[in-house]
Amino acid sequence: MSDTLKLVLPLAILQLILVAAALVDLSKVRRTNGPKWMWAILILFSSLLGTVAYFLFGRRSD
Repeated sequence: MSDTLKLVLPLAILQLILVAAALVDLSKVRRTNGPKWMWAILILFSSLLGTVAYFLFGRRSD
C-alpha cells in the first residue's frame, strides 16, 4: 500500500463517519437553526465543512 493511500484512507473513513453521524442527528432532531433540507445539502456537498458547520451552528440547544 502506498504512503498516500495509508494517509488518505483513514481520513476518508473518518469523513464518511462524520457525514453519517450528522445526517442521523439531523433526521432525529426536531428543530434546527435553518431548514433541514439546507443542512442536508450542506452536509452532503460540503463534506467536512458542512458537517462541522452543522454540529457547531445548525443544532438548537432547546
